[in-house]
Amino acid sequence: MGGTTKSRGGSYNDPMAATILDKIVAEKRREIDAAQQRVPASELQAQLADAPPVRDFFAALAAPGPIRLIAEVKKASPSAGLIRADFDPVAIARTYQAHGAACVSVLTDEPFFQGRLEYLTAIRAAIELPVLRKDFILDRYQLLEARAAGADAVLLIAECLDDCQLRGLHNDCVELGMAPLVELYDPANLPRVLEAGAQLVGVNNRNLHTFEVDLQHVVRLREQVPAECVLVGESGIRTHDDVSMLAAAGIDAILVGESLTREPDIGAAVDRLLGRSRAD
Repeated sequence: MGGTTKSRGGSYNDPMAATILDKIVAEKRREIDAAQQRVPASELQAQLADAPPVRDFFAALAAPGPIRLIAEVKKASPSAGLIRADFDPVAIARTYQAHGAACVSVLTDEPFFQGRLEYLTAIRAAIELPVLRKDFILDRYQLLEARAAGADAVLLIAECLDDCQLRGLHNDCVELGMAPLVELYDPANLPRVLEAGAQLVGVNNRNLHTFEVDLQHVVRLREQVPAECVLVGESGIRTHDDVSMLAAAGIDAILVGESLTREPDIGAAVDRLLGRSRAD
């Protein structure tokens, strides 16, 4: 991609208008190249035989009942900076599990989010919930990394991928046994997300080019997403009122990280978000 993002086969080529997403994608390309030099894809493929069995990420979100929480282990972000200084990823994930999360998302991007793939491996071994690798996935190599590390699901971002890449990575993810959560921001990307075969659709309420947030964004797209898909609202979800509004609008699940990990008592923050008492 040469440092530009693609949407519906187009690209943003003005170097003066480079966005945060453009910079992340360019850095990710360099990161993938370096990783392949250290550990060839063939070696990762061989490691898959020792990977833990896949847990059903889709079923955990599609089960009947209240709106489901994908709780995110997140240390930092480009927009917020450092979110939590006393960062213990395994302890955070265990807290999420104890307080009713359905799944756990782990940020593995290091340059921009201070994540690590090793966090995912440690978390996967410490909890029983399905675990998502959240990163900027551009290449099958990263899917092999994810499965070898124990991931049960992987995030694919439509704004980072052209039609061929999106379809190919979606199919590769399924072939490896993982659930692809396909995220979009631009509503114009929804048709190609569905055409790629996505059954787990995430709508990011944060514009990845400006990082502005609009919680109504996923609500406006609800009626365009087929009922058989699981729809996940992402970004900007901070209060139980937010969760109640999204549930009433028919959103199936939510992905929340920053507003939980920055709280001194993460368990209490999850309880407040889900409207639960300590006795629940």
